[in-house]
Amino acid sequence: MHLLSILTSQSFLSILVLAFSIWWMLRKTEDKTRPWLVIALVMNLFYGFFFTKFMTGEGSLLPWKYDHILYHLDQSLGIHAASIARPLQGFWRVPLLVAYQAMVPMMILWFLIASRYGKRGSIVPAYAAELAGGPLLYSVVPGCGPLYAFGAEWLHPPAVPVDTIRLSGMPNAFPSLHAATALVFVMFAPTRLARAFSLVFLAATCMATISTGEHYFIDLIPGAAFGAFAASVGLMRIRQAAGFLVIAASWSFGARIGYAFLVAHALLVQLGVLLTLALVVFAVWKEWRTQPVAATVEADLTAANAT
Repeated sequence: MHLLSILTSQSFLSILVLAFSIWWMLRKTEDKTRPWLVIALVMNLFYGFFFTKFMTGEGSLLPWKYDHILYHLDQSLGIHAASIARPLQGFWRVPLLVAYQAMVPMMILWFLIASRYGKRGSIVPAYAAELAGGPLLYSVVPGCGPLYAFGAEWLHPPAVPVDTIRLSGMPNAFPSLHAATALVFVMFAPTRLARAFSLVFLAATCMATISTGEHYFIDLIPGAAFGAFAASVGLMRIRQAAGFLVIAASWSFGARIGYAFLVAHALLVQLGVLLTLALVVFAVWKEWRTQPVAATVEADLTAANAT
């Protein structure tokens, strides 16, 4: 079990992908895009190190966490993270853990897919928008996740007051950047097969964030809005990006300043969730509808194979 945890850890997977990319670059030195991929992977490793240092420092500067408040916002929705996580602790735990830890390799894979099919815009600015904006939103509503807030009782959390708690640890729950990045993959999926796979990966990622105890259900909602913002940046849809950034920030500042009002008015939270998800789904539908690259590319490939 210890070996499995090492093999599925994000650090091990990142180093493995970096080693594979260096080998891939050396095999075909005339391809000028491959060295840039290796440079990006090295920068990602350094970013991960500095991100951990930054968030650890942020955790010490912001010791009062909003975990109990996020827990009560889940209750306002009538969707408890623990009730979703409990059935996923058996057979599904390992594949979901792999999906959760595979985010960096997936980011590299999707960069290659989007580049291969000439997707409108670039996925790199989308990643950059996430990496720059995520820590800032984490500092607005510092939260660690049920596993850290409730410890061994996180699958059966006790009744807690609607208040902040003093908790050591990195604030990285609200919003969910895993859900945000998975949504970026959906909006940048260029082929029918890629779109189907991206939807499956998005669903698996959302379940994984809950099953591991890293997130509350409510974290996924601003995460979806933040992912739509980042993807819109990469797709050069500036007005749409600004709109989704306002939505994500509204969730953060609403949870920070007006959490007592939101918890007391569950219907308002539910309507906010439905509106946010409806806007995200519409943005995905519009992107897929206005970018019929997949059908053309697949037809070309089919014709090429036939000849």
